[in-house]
Amino acid sequence: MTGQTIIQKIFAAHTVPFLNGTPSGNGVPDTSMPPGNIIWLDLDVRSARDFAGANVVKNYRAHYGDAPVADAGKTFFTFDLVVPPSNIPYAENQQICRQWAREQGIEVFDVNAGIGSHIAIEQGLAYPGSTFVGTDSHLNMLGAVGSFGQGMGDQDIAFAFKTGRTWFEVPPTMKVIIKGEFRYPCTARDLTLAILRNLGSQGALGRAIEFYGPAIDALDLAGRITLASQVTEVGGIIGFPVSASANGRITNYELQRQSVVAPNYADPDAEYIETVAVDITDLGPLIACPPNPANVKPVREVAGQRIDSVFLGSCTNGRFEDFAAVAEVVRGKRIASHVMASVVPATRTVYGQMLQTGVLQTLFDAGFIISNPGCGGCASGHLGMTGKGQVNLSTSNRNFPGKQGSGDTYLVSPVTAAWSALRGEITVPLSQ
Repeated sequence: MTGQTIIQKIFAAHTVPFLNGTPSGNGVPDTSMPPGNIIWLDLDVRSARDFAGANVVKNYRAHYGDAPVADAGKTFFTFDLVVPPSNIPYAENQQICRQWAREQGIEVFDVNAGIGSHIAIEQGLAYPGSTFVGTDSHLNMLGAVGSFGQGMGDQDIAFAFKTGRTWFEVPPTMKVIIKGEFRYPCTARDLTLAILRNLGSQGALGRAIEFYGPAIDALDLAGRITLASQVTEVGGIIGFPVSASANGRITNYELQRQSVVAPNYADPDAEYIETVAVDITDLGPLIACPPNPANVKPVREVAGQRIDSVFLGSCTNGRFEDFAAVAEVVRGKRIASHVMASVVPATRTVYGQMLQTGVLQTLFDAGFIISNPGCGGCASGHLGMTGKGQVNLSTSNRNFPGKQGSGDTYLVSPVTAAWSALRGEITVPLSQ
């Protein structure tokens, strides 16, 4: 048998052989995971957020009545999109989920907790080799800690709640080798944008990705989250930044599962559908211009464009390290008077770190609007929306028309956003 990729190993440990649609093999894990094979995948965690969560409850009740979920201890709700609710529909949906969760004995990470995928990492619900599904299209960012994360529709999640399993097709894996390293003022976001520029919006369609290279080895957990979260934008199923040293750093968040942080590694003879090299030698700050995240250019090519607003946050750049980098730039300064700049920490833990270290005070003094934890600019009705004609710089993951409102959104690193907020225009960040 040929060697296996990371996703093949995770899937092999979470499924059993099937014969004519019936489980066989007496529960022995199926180690044959050829791409295209449809498997019956055991799920370590199944979740729903305030978006689609009420529909999950509706579908569950319609199909299974009052039957208990497969395992309440592995089932969760995470409220992160419009938190606290700023409109009646979201308030009602959240309450529907709360009431049903009480009936089922399910834990709810409520409106004060933060982004569900980040909570999963902080709480040790996602860990190397685990499987995690939910109603979040960017759950594949859990690849940052070697976990298989996947967003699914509300009917699929209702089924997962009841059975603890789901059908899944084993994807092929591509290898992306990063050549060279980057230096400040470039960040993990610029690395990620360089990969987006190279692969395009469909360059990894239906594939898993394994990322290798010295630049990957150097990423901390926040940087790995940034990269993994953007795999959605190249059409990928999941992305694994492969680095033993970085995997060890997840213990910095005092996870509840510190005993199971050993990552999976691909076998030397694993088979890949494609190998792509991305050279980041002499990488400069990058920006994704409207209308999509793959429309990537050097910042210097659009420098001087007046901006109206800046959004810092989202699952892509909402960690403490992201805000600390901004604080270093703006300390003792004020943002341009015409710029509305908002900050949304990913989680309550991140918010606490900002409070304890003075980062929050620095951003406040510089003129930033600081909100409670959540998704922020990705959700209509939350902080970070734009109006027609508004030019917005954002550290979120998408800039499709309408995603953050009617304005024009450019995707940048936190460092580029900070310098631009000070100048009131798109600005090439300076080295420090």
